[in-house]
Order: sequence, then C-alpha cells, then structure tokens
Amino acid sequence: MSIRDIPLTTIDGDTTTLAALGDKAVMVVNVASRCGNTPQYEKLEELQKQYEDRGFTVLGFPCNQFMGQEPGSAEEIKEFCSTTYGVTFPLMEKTRVNGWHKHPLYAALTQVPDAEGKAGRVTWNFEKFLVAPDGSVTRFRPKTQPDAPEVIAAIEQALPAE
Repeated sequence: MSIRDIPLTTIDGDTTTLAALGDKAVMVVNVASRCGNTPQYEKLEELQKQYEDRGFTVLGFPCNQFMGQEPGSAEEIKEFCSTTYGVTFPLMEKTRVNGWHKHPLYAALTQVPDAEGKAGRVTWNFEKFLVAPDGSVTRFRPKTQPDAPEVIAAIEQALPAE
C-alpha cells in the first residue's frame, strides 16, 4: 500500500486518503492548541492560501501526546483553529503519532529521515512532512517554521506540473 492510500479519518468522522486529494502536494502536520509552537498555525494557513490554487494543501492532525497540549474535543479543536487562526485547511481526527498505537500514516512518515539524516519518532507538535504527488516525503522538525526557505523550496518542487 502506498502512503497515499493509507485510510485517514477527518475531524468530522469521514474516511479519506491522501490519494483522494488527487495530485496535490500535502503537508502533514501534527498540531496542538496549547503548545509553544501553536502560532505556526498562522504560517501554515498562509501557505494554504498561497499555494492551494497550485495543487497544495496542509492537513492538520491534532495530537495530545505531548504534555496534553491538545485536550479538546473535535468541536473545540475546530472552533479554536477557525476563530483564533482562521484555519481553512482540513483537520483530521485526533491522532497518535508515536508509540505502539501510532497511526499507520505516522508509522510510514517517521521512517523518513530529516535534513540531518535522523528518522524515528515525532519529537514534538508541529513536525511537518511534505508528501509529494509521487509519494516521496520531505521531513521538517517542529522548530522549522512553515515559511522557512527550505520548506518553501520543497513545496515549490513538490507542486504538480502545471
């Protein structure tokens, strides 16, 4: 099974896959409402608006595995994201990104090394994985800002041909 075919569940309980998004480049991010990195929502939304017409989307995966920083219900998470940061990109159900019961998508994503050659567990909220239409993945650690030059370059490279 391709990474793009792994079943996912939206925050509203619908089943989908990355493949259902067509040929889009997808930035998968584990997000949280009460984290020092939470302001990255603003830059993620800016990327969404800047590149969505060119075949890109952010997918937010709320995660409560890091110090209980995403304790809310699906409704509370949606409300926080839309009212606080104007998030329009899709959100998925609360997801485990580490441990024995991590989601199969994260089981695949965490095998990908970052720029320093380190693979393995997600280190904190707002770790970013850019999945290109061909299924290749580029990994950015949580402190890397969504608008960092290396992230923008990877997005530009992953966008589908026009």
